Amino acid sequence: MTDVREKEPAKRMAGWHSVYDALRKDILALVLTPGELLDETSLSHRFGFSRSPVREALIRLAGDGLVVTLPNRTTIVAPVDIARFPQYVDALDLAQRFNTRLAAELRSEADLAAISMAQEDFVAAVRSNDHLAMSNTNKNFHMAIARAGRNPHFTNFYERLLDEGRRILHLHFDYIERTRDGRLLTDEHQEMIDAIRDRDTNRADMLAHAHTRQFSKNFLNFLQTNYSEALDLSR
Repeated sequence: MTDVREKEPAKRMAGWHSVYDALRKDILALVLTPGELLDETSLSHRFGFSRSPVREALIRLAGDGLVVTLPNRTTIVAPVDIARFPQYVDALDLAQRFNTRLAAELRSEADLAAISMAQEDFVAAVRSNDHLAMSNTNKNFHMAIARAGRNPHFTNFYERLLDEGRRILHLHFDYIERTRDGRLLTDEHQEMIDAIRDRDTNRADMLAHAHTRQFSKNFLNFLQTNYSEALDLSR
């Protein structure tokens, strides 16, 4: 007979995991907006758990950089730090270029199939105009490329950057759809797949760099279009 005490740790783990997954999804999709208060008591009522698993979930989200605990112990959704956007793009550019270059050099046929399948999912998401699905499948596409490069250190760093940028993706997806043909996004991905298939490392590197710079340009245009105040993004 299983001891009731053995069930409690598993129950607590399942509790904070479910809270963490739900809050993480809402934060990345901007359902919970930057700066929004995350009250433990309210969240406990929402999820039907005690405050302990809620607190554990918030600690994990803080480790992901998605929430911030203020000096008064209030927890809020982490702001999107626009001032650091140029530095973020620099880091993303290097990670994207190196992982894509490694994929072109080291990919297997199985890797290529996984990347192509991820691309099919992204194309379907773009056609559906579902921004959350676009964000999820965009990450899956780039992570399939990273895994083909066979360096877990670079892969983990890249994943952290992709997650950090997903809220920015949501902020500007609508702008892209209004000002550019969304199919251009899928075309950029397809060109990267072609370079990886051909094992053309230099072209893969160039396309990854262009992809990052286009993302940066789109987001800066979004800011200029939607905010009247001047934004100083100089280093």
